Amino acid sequence: MINWKALDNVPVLLYILALKTLLLCLGFAGVKIYQSKKADEALKKQQAEKKRLAHQTLKLLDNLKED
Repeated sequence: MINWKALDNVPVLLYILALKTLLLCLGFAGVKIYQSKKADEALKKQQAEKKRLAHQTLKLLDNLKED
């Protein structure tokens, strides 16, 4: 025999499940955004360092040509 009173709670349980799923998705999306920003910052630092080293190398080569 089916307990029809228990089925009254099904919509509430589905809303709770949907809310939990939404919160988890937002949490994972936030973490991915954080990770991508961190990776972008590391890449920018690396590119700036390469540019600085290239500029420094060109300066040294110019100094060698002048001597």
